[in-house]
Amino acid sequence: LPVAILLRTEFFIATLVISRVVYYNVNQKGGRRLFVPYFHFGKDVKMTKEQARKLHCTVEAALALVGGKYKAIIVWWLDHRRTMRFSELQRAIPQATAKMLVQQLREMEGDELVSRKVYPVVPPKTEYALTALGKSLVPIVKAMDSWGAAWFRHMELPVPCDEEI
Repeated sequence: LPVAILLRTEFFIATLVISRVVYYNVNQKGGRRLFVPYFHFGKDVKMTKEQARKLHCTVEAALALVGGKYKAIIVWWLDHRRTMRFSELQRAIPQATAKMLVQQLREMEGDELVSRKVYPVVPPKTEYALTALGKSLVPIVKAMDSWGAAWFRHMELPVPCDEEI
């Protein structure tokens, strides 16, 4: 069910949350109202066909699935290491808080980009790996990696992750 949340701030009048898409009702000067879509992923939620029909283009669909702050980095690490435990991902992506990393991994698992295997041992052991759909993102992430390395060279800076693998 849609959830309506009324926000009383200087710029935002109301926020309407419908499944994964959040529409901000922005009151601009002159009384104009602008609806700007922002994708919101709840944990363990998979994008439905109905939600996919609301997307306007294929790039928007791709960004809806992998546009999270750390999702491309997670794909990059899982491609290089094949399988990683949660603690290994935390060490590999130190700028991500544990809460954010869990959220991103759950979203990716819900969208079938990542598989999660939990072992019933103490302490708990959880391993993550790319699914076939997740592996289809690898060429895109590798292209981003190449472009990022070229940008660092253009800026005459050392490429930060060349020797970390």
